[in-house]
Amino acid sequence: MSTSVHETERKYEAPGGAALPDLSGLPGVAAVAGPEEQRLEAVYYDTSDLRLARAGLTLRRRTGGDDAGWHLKLPAGVDTREEVRLPPGRAAKHPPKQLGSLVQVHARGRELAPVARIQTTRQRRQLVDDKGRLLVEVVEDLVSGQSLADDSSVDSWREIEVELGERGDVALLDRVEARLADAGITRSWSSAKLGRLLADRIATTTPPPATSGESAGDVVIAYLREQADALKLQDPRVRRGEDDAVHQMRVATRRMRSALQAFGTIVERDDTRELTDELKWLAGVLGEARDLEVLRTRFADHVAALDEDLVLGPVRAQLTRHFAPLEAAAHEAAVAALDSGRYFALLDAVDALVAAPPFTPTARAKATKVLPDLVDKTYRRLAKRAESAHDDIQLHEARKAAKRLRYAVEVSEPRFGKRAAKYRKEVKAVQELLGEHQDGVVARPVLRELGAKAQLDGENGFTFGLLHGLETAAAQRLEDRFPAVWRGLGKPKLR
Repeated sequence: MSTSVHETERKYEAPGGAALPDLSGLPGVAAVAGPEEQRLEAVYYDTSDLRLARAGLTLRRRTGGDDAGWHLKLPAGVDTREEVRLPPGRAAKHPPKQLGSLVQVHARGRELAPVARIQTTRQRRQLVDDKGRLLVEVVEDLVSGQSLADDSSVDSWREIEVELGERGDVALLDRVEARLADAGITRSWSSAKLGRLLADRIATTTPPPATSGESAGDVVIAYLREQADALKLQDPRVRRGEDDAVHQMRVATRRMRSALQAFGTIVERDDTRELTDELKWLAGVLGEARDLEVLRTRFADHVAALDEDLVLGPVRAQLTRHFAPLEAAAHEAAVAALDSGRYFALLDAVDALVAAPPFTPTARAKATKVLPDLVDKTYRRLAKRAESAHDDIQLHEARKAAKRLRYAVEVSEPRFGKRAAKYRKEVKAVQELLGEHQDGVVARPVLRELGAKAQLDGENGFTFGLLHGLETAAAQRLEDRFPAVWRGLGKPKLR
């Protein structure tokens, strides 16, 4: 069983002759405990081309210290990483499958093997408050590292790490940093020892070209990069079954797909059709798990809102019995898809897109000139569907068109500011009304099934029938409201 902790730390260069300063007397610090010496050794695992290190991840097996074992560090914010831990077990050529799975969004089926060994002699000091609670931990490391890819020589250096304790705050980190700076100890350019050791190999990656943000292509590709990053961020969270992860990953795929469709005169549409098809496939796989989650939560909330005398029989238990195996199977199917060659090929295509987008000549034009016309075109697509939406299928098509318009406006928001933000919120209100209607459309046959099964099992199906009736009435109210809500939206005015 893995454990997970979030660590906020900063690394510092400690040149020769720069002594660690006295850290007593800082606000809130009652005492400085230590130094305590530790000897650590870690073997780092990665692909042969260092895909994890390039993405800011580290995977290691460490011996020595208080937390010996397998450690996977995932980016989690400024100066912060999530560390997933497993017991050390025996030394192995390959890392545990549980951790190997969490890095597949980068490794993509490639072998994870030892790439470096790092030995550290550590002097640890702990800054504590008047109750002995940890505020900040400061360690002085003498580091020796060697790449295992060749017979390279041992590289040695000295560094300082400052990690936030459970009772500390960022303001104290800043004060420690100021005191270190006075002693000539400055922030390190690398956030990980492995990054420093293998810097010459990691730096061979060509960064995406800088953009001014003025052209239509700049704006669209910035949005696509944002969604690509979001998709990769959510991948390990989906694998671990974390709350809302499936939804967020699905949203990232949909946003990317919508942007490629809506701005096909900026990013060559013929070059992205296969990718949008694959994004649709991925959203569909994730959708099975997400739709079950939405239904379960919807039914549980509706039951909780009923008077208890209308909840006849073991309704909550029936919901659990129905949804638990379906959700488990859907999660298993989603993870299987994320381990597939098809998914890895999709990720490769996304990387290729954001690294070298197939821009059309229109991409060079100013965003403020080009984007409004394309948003208007997306609006007209919605208008056509909304004005003929008179049944469940047509309303669902209008909902999908509203979502595309919302995302198109979202792409444009950095160049059009408050006007775009306001209109995006108005479109979202239309989309959410239609989404609520569609959720009811999906819910009714499931409630009918649950009611029938309850009767066949000798239980009472009354509550499920009642919920079915409430869903039907709610859907009708939403259908009645839609024309007025649609008329209130109006055309986008981004010019």
